[in-house]
Amino acid sequence: MNSEKIATGTKWLYGVADMGIAMLTASIQFFLLYFYTDVVHIDPAMAGMALLAGKLSWDALNDPLFGYLSDRTRSRWGRRRPYMLFGAIPLGLFAWLLYSIPEGLGGWKAFVAVFVTYLLFDTAHTIVSTPYYAMTPELTYDYSERSSLTTIRMGFSVVGYVLGAAATTALAGLFQSLFHWTSKASFSGMGATFGVIAVITVMTTAFNVKERKRPELVPSAMPPVKAILQTFRNRPFIQLMAAQFLSSFSFTLLTTLLPYYLIYQLKMESQLPLVMLLMLVTIGIFLYPWKRVSDRINKGPSYALGLFIAGLAVIATFFYPHAPTPLIFVTAVVAGIGFSGQWVFPWSMLPDVVEFDQAVTGERREGVYYGVWAFLGKLTNALGIAVTGWVLRLFGYVANAEQTPTALLGIRLFFGPVAAGVLIVSLPLLLWYPITRASHAKLLQEIARKREAG
Repeated sequence: MNSEKIATGTKWLYGVADMGIAMLTASIQFFLLYFYTDVVHIDPAMAGMALLAGKLSWDALNDPLFGYLSDRTRSRWGRRRPYMLFGAIPLGLFAWLLYSIPEGLGGWKAFVAVFVTYLLFDTAHTIVSTPYYAMTPELTYDYSERSSLTTIRMGFSVVGYVLGAAATTALAGLFQSLFHWTSKASFSGMGATFGVIAVITVMTTAFNVKERKRPELVPSAMPPVKAILQTFRNRPFIQLMAAQFLSSFSFTLLTTLLPYYLIYQLKMESQLPLVMLLMLVTIGIFLYPWKRVSDRINKGPSYALGLFIAGLAVIATFFYPHAPTPLIFVTAVVAGIGFSGQWVFPWSMLPDVVEFDQAVTGERREGVYYGVWAFLGKLTNALGIAVTGWVLRLFGYVANAEQTPTALLGIRLFFGPVAAGVLIVSLPLLLWYPITRASHAKLLQEIARKREAG
C-alpha cells in the first residue's frame, strides 16, 4: 500500500472541524454587515472601515505569527493539534460576542465595538484554523491524494456553509418567536449556538486525527521575519495568492450583497434562504466532479474553468428586473457549479507550493505559508465587506426602506458586472500556473535527492 494514502475514516474526521469553522465564516460573509446595518443600526461605511482596520493592523501579523509558531512547536500532541485543542473554546466564546454588541452605537463607539469584537474573534479563529489547515500537506505528500483529502474536507465545509448561510436568520427568527427576544438578542443567541457547534467540531478533529510522524521534519531555523519574507519569493505561491485574492474578493462581494440584492432589487426576501441553499448545495454536489476534472487537466486550468463559469452566471444578474424572477434560481445553480472549483483547487494547490519552497530552502514551513494564506483570505473577506459598505453609502442606501434607483444601481453593479470582472481578471494566472502533476513529481524527487545527499 502507498504510504502516502490516508484512511477514508481519517479523511472524514479531519474534515469535521471545517464544518464548524465554515458555519462561522458563512454567517459573517453573508450577514455580519447586515447585522451591523439593519439590526444594531451602525453606519455601513463605519462598520466596513473598522473591519478593514483590524485586518491591516493585528491580523496582518497574527496569521503568519501563529503559523510560524506551529512550525516550531514540538509536543506530545504534535505540531498543530495543541492550537486546536486550546483555541476551540475561545473561538466559540468570541463568536457569541461578535453578534452581541449594543444597539444604536454611533461614531467612534461603533468603530471601537466592531473593531474589538472582530479582533477577538479573528485571533481565536487564527489560532484554530491556521494550524488546522497546515496539517493537510503533512498528512500526505501525494499530489492526487491531497485533492481527495481536500474534497472530503470541503464537503464538510459546504455543509457548514449551508448551515451558516441558511440558518443564521432562520435561527435568529426562531429565538425571536419562541422567546419573544428582540432582534439583537436573537442574533446574539444565534452567535452563541454557532459558537458551541464550532467548539464541538474542532474538538472532534483535534482528539481523533493524529499527525503523521515525519522524522525528516525538523523545526524551522529561519528567523520569523525572514521566514515570512521568503514566502514572497516563491513565484507559484505569489501567482496562486493573486488569483485567490481576486476570486475571494469577488465571492465576498457576492455573498455580502446577496441579501441586499434579493430583498431590495428582486423583492424576494422570503426566498433568500432558498437561493443560498441552492447555490451551496450545488457547490457541494460538484466537488467530486471538479476533482475528476483536475485529474485530467491539472489544478490550475480546472480552477480557471470554474471561475469562468461562475463569472458568466454572475454578470447576468445585472439585467434582472426590479421584481421577483425565477432566473435567480438558475443563476444560483450555474454559479454554484463554477464556484465549487474554488472550494477544491486553492486548498489542494497550496500544499504543492510548500514543496516548491522546500526544494529551495530545505525546510518544511507549512505553518508560515498557511498563515500568510489565512491572512490573505481574511483580508479579502474584510475588504469585500468594507467595499460593500462604502458602495451602499456612496449610492445612498437606507436600511429597511424602499431604495432609490441610484441605490439599486449600485447594488446591481457590484453584485453583477464588477464581481464578474474581477473573476475574469484572475483567469490568466491560473491557466499558466507553473506547478502541474508532472512538475510536482520532479519536485519531490529533487527534495529526496537533496535529503539523501545531506
